[in-house]
Amino acid sequence: MTDPKRLFDFPYYQLEKYPLEKALVTKYNGAWKATSTQEYIDKANTISRALLRLGVAANDKIALISSTNRTEWNICDIGIMQIGAQDVPIYPTISEDEYEYVLNHSECIYCFVSDKEVYDKVMAIKANVPSLKEVYTFNEVEGAKNWNEVLALGKDDSNQSEVEKRKDAISEDDLATLIYTSGTTGRPKGVMLSHKNISSNAKYSSERLPIVLGKSSGLSFLPVCHIYERMLHYMYQYCGVELYFAESLDTISANLQEVKPEVMTAVPRVLEKVYDKIYAKGAELTGVKKKLFFWAIELGLKYEPYGENGWWYETQLKLANKLIFSKWREALGSNLKAIASGSAPLQPRLARVFNAAQIPVMEGYGLTETSPVISVNDMRNKGFKIGTVGKPLRETTIKIAEDGEILVQGPQVMLGYYKNKEETEKVMEGGYFHTGDIGEIDDEGFLKITDRKKEMFKTSGGKYIAPQLIENVMKQSRFIENIMVIGEGEKMPAAIIQPDFEFLKDWGSRKGRNLSNDPKEIVQNKAVIDRIQREIDFYNERFGKWERVKKFELTPDVWSIEGGQLTPTMKMKRKVIKAQYKDLFDKIYDRKS
Repeated sequence: MTDPKRLFDFPYYQLEKYPLEKALVTKYNGAWKATSTQEYIDKANTISRALLRLGVAANDKIALISSTNRTEWNICDIGIMQIGAQDVPIYPTISEDEYEYVLNHSECIYCFVSDKEVYDKVMAIKANVPSLKEVYTFNEVEGAKNWNEVLALGKDDSNQSEVEKRKDAISEDDLATLIYTSGTTGRPKGVMLSHKNISSNAKYSSERLPIVLGKSSGLSFLPVCHIYERMLHYMYQYCGVELYFAESLDTISANLQEVKPEVMTAVPRVLEKVYDKIYAKGAELTGVKKKLFFWAIELGLKYEPYGENGWWYETQLKLANKLIFSKWREALGSNLKAIASGSAPLQPRLARVFNAAQIPVMEGYGLTETSPVISVNDMRNKGFKIGTVGKPLRETTIKIAEDGEILVQGPQVMLGYYKNKEETEKVMEGGYFHTGDIGEIDDEGFLKITDRKKEMFKTSGGKYIAPQLIENVMKQSRFIENIMVIGEGEKMPAAIIQPDFEFLKDWGSRKGRNLSNDPKEIVQNKAVIDRIQREIDFYNERFGKWERVKKFELTPDVWSIEGGQLTPTMKMKRKVIKAQYKDLFDKIYDRKS
């Protein structure tokens, strides 16, 4: 078989090149259950035959919603696409209202869900989705139709020739899937990705994967409804990687010990948690052991690749690896050859310390609209540089616009936004995709993200935060004059707050509290801090858990145009404020200056 061009070609390519007994492995009731490459294909064909019998036509849409990554998802994915229908993966934890919007906008006719919780949410709004005929569950759910009924319907292979006919009619340029982006700034947009968009991305990304083809395993836990993890599933199939699905975020440590994978993906927040856990254990040590642990960390934080720190540093690092870092590797299963980090910016300190510990964390960059990878680091051939997101993939052209925005051209760039020509034209102006991110390319060809053109950002857990929405709500408080929500690439949102000093003085006299006239003293006053905390807690209730302001610091300065914090139209100059209050930022995120 030639290189796979359509997404459903990947399992067939694997069967020919690396037929695996453990192609997809899911844990059920405490035991790992493997599905071979052949069984994967057979079941996907069974789903295809059943869907034809259910009247699914080319270009019909079918939703897939699963709380965890699992074998059934991948089987349905292939089964849906190879008859020319498109699947619509939906994030399981969104609200019923958002389910209703996405299912209606995409006009889904069937829906496969993982469990009772998701089933109940879909059923609560099913009556408001006229196109939706039926919902099937992977788990046994009382009163629900089960996916086994679909498999039973497709058991008879007498219409397999019709499946083959449908497959032959599909080209690599055809629409494969609709992926709805986060709707933090309004309704989510349906990103139309073709077979070529994603398959080219899987093949070209595989060139940056330092593993033995056909003889490696991977652990999957990032949500497969995101294009990042999903594209990697096809890449793993292309490379003959045994794919194990973690039970949940909470079981990753145990699953790493069981599977001992060579490759996995992560978002920075997961790596932060791993690091924090290791750090906390080190802090509990005593005497010489404790000194050695922190000596190794200090060493790791100075790491530069390719022996750039010289022989003496490398000699010390070798010792640190033997005494300390070897235990870190053991905790992650001992075999990791690559951790692909994406979805949010990775703190350079984590890139340094993990790579020093021979846990190769390679940061990449991309968006849903680019299927997703634009660039990624690779330790081989001097392709790794800390503080960058690596070099562009093959056939990918990056141009930096006059205002610094990163513009992209390549086979991975989306077909457009579903039913939204206006937005599509806006982001595809001049034949390049406009990322909304600001960056630069250095002399060696590495891409560096320097800022966000749009104010919306992601935490290190990959969650979108729209700071203006939060700020506008918080500013309703009489105690808050100005507030800047921060947290780009950090583990949580926080805020720098300029209090309303006049109101505070009034509040103080009413409450019998004699507040100082000096703003520097006011912002240190415990009663003031506690009262503003109550305000934050009150307004936080309006937001999702990941959006809530977890910590804040008060500034004694009144932000003004003259002071440089505000523009002539009274908008905050975020970069200026961030630089001006670096000490407060460091305090919030427990960083030493």
